[in-house]
This record gives sequence, structure tokens and C-alpha cells, in this order.
Amino acid sequence: MPGQGEWKAMQTRKKPKNRHSAAMEVIGAQLAMFRVKAGLTQRALGERTSVAEETIASIEQGRRALMPHLARELDQLLGTGGALATGVENLPPKEKYPIWAEEFIAYEKQAIALSGYEHGVLPGLLQTEGYARATFRSNIPYLDEETVERRVTARLERHQILHKANPVIASFVFSEALVTSNLGGREVMRAQISHLRTCAELDGVSMQILPLSREHHAGLAGPFVVLETPDHQHLAYTEAQRSSVLISDAEEVSILAQKYGMLRMQALDAEETMGLLDRLLGER
Repeated sequence: MPGQGEWKAMQTRKKPKNRHSAAMEVIGAQLAMFRVKAGLTQRALGERTSVAEETIASIEQGRRALMPHLARELDQLLGTGGALATGVENLPPKEKYPIWAEEFIAYEKQAIALSGYEHGVLPGLLQTEGYARATFRSNIPYLDEETVERRVTARLERHQILHKANPVIASFVFSEALVTSNLGGREVMRAQISHLRTCAELDGVSMQILPLSREHHAGLAGPFVVLETPDHQHLAYTEAQRSSVLISDAEEVSILAQKYGMLRMQALDAEETMGLLDRLLGER
């Protein structure tokens, strides 16, 4: 169970809408307003256009995108002066990341140092394309292929912070279970382990595996990241099911930094970690 200090950092947040979805709802509400002003029902509007009544209803509720050609057709029919087509043309792009992770990703891009512990999936900054794709295809509710590929691309773009002229100082501790699993299949995991071995040689990167043989460790409360910004602000980030918390309270960040320090002492050292990865590669 979380301690008293941890409870202060755990905030219940109403699930936010991303900018693209929110804009679709605004356009849908505008369509409904223009339709009502014209004295038409959804069925009557559908009969005068190339789409069904159900499609009109879905667009007005923000559940379905208004296509540019239909927006122009509706503008002409409803006499809106091009308002719908203009709204569609200026829709914000679909988000690369889940909305609850966007703020953290922005800080991650600028971080000068970060430390992260994981026990569910390997850290995103260390994932191969195949492994990342396997994680997104495991999502419930299922993601369509367009969303999967968009998120895979975004995850791979995050890797750039490890390859800059002045790369971030990055330390990772993760459970042994993650490198002995079969996520994505044998070939995906072999490529992933090989990639971890390569990442361990990068300047500024430290990697340690927390062995399954440990009888107790400091990571039981879940994964987290602690980072330092260019202006030396220290932040922490934790994720749960479909939510996250970005923590700036100095006391709470300090607690997670202390946990990370303990995890590093409980994990295999860098040389032992490389030896384990080499043995796993040999077995695969």
C-alpha cells in the first residue's frame, strides 16, 4: 500500500480530451446549430446529402470526423459561408501520444538527466520498433492500425534524446521479467535484447536489471521516472491505468529519487547486466 506521502501525489483526474477530439465536438455542435437554424432534422439533412442520418448524428456528437468534401457540401446546403469547411481545414493534428502523457513527453525532450524504473514493459526510450508495436497491439480497447503506427513512430522519435550531441544522462532499472518474456514473439525479443546491449554502450546511458531472485525491493509500488530540466527543476512522473501524475512537489520527488537510489543498489551492476543480456542472446 502507498505511504502517506505517496497518497498526496496520487491525484484523481477527470480523463481529458485531446485537442483533435475536442475540436471534432465543436465542429459537430456547429453542424447541429446550422441544421436546426435551417429547420431540418438529421433525417431531412441526410436525405438532401450523400450520407445517412446515422452519419449526421455521429458527426454532430463528435464521434465521427466530418470529411472535407462533406463539409463543403453542407456549407453550401446550409448557407454557412464556409464555416464547416474552414473548421475541418484547421483541425489540430491527431496526437502522437496518449493525452495523459503529453506533458511528461514535453519535459522529457528537454531533460538533462532522467532516471526510470519499469516492471511492466521496457522503458519507451529503449524499445525497438517491433517491441513498441507489440506493446501497442496489446492495448485494450484495441487500437486501429493507423493509431498503432502513429504511436510507434512517435515512440521511436523520442529516442533522439539519447543520440544528441549533448545527450541526456539516462539511467534505467527494469525487472528481469521484461527480458525473459516473449512479448511480440521470439524474434522480436531477440532483436530487443540485442538493442538493449547496443544502448548500454551509448554515452550517458546506464542500464541495470533487477533480478527476479530479489526477496524484496523498492519498486513494488510501480514504475516511475525522475528527471531534471535545463533550469535544474526536479520532476517525477508516474503512470497507472489510463492516467498519470506529473509531480513537482520537492518532498514527493525526493521520495521517488530515494527509491531509485535503493533500486540501483538492489539491481545487478552494469557488468552483470551485460552478462545477463549476453546469456539471453545466446539462449535465443
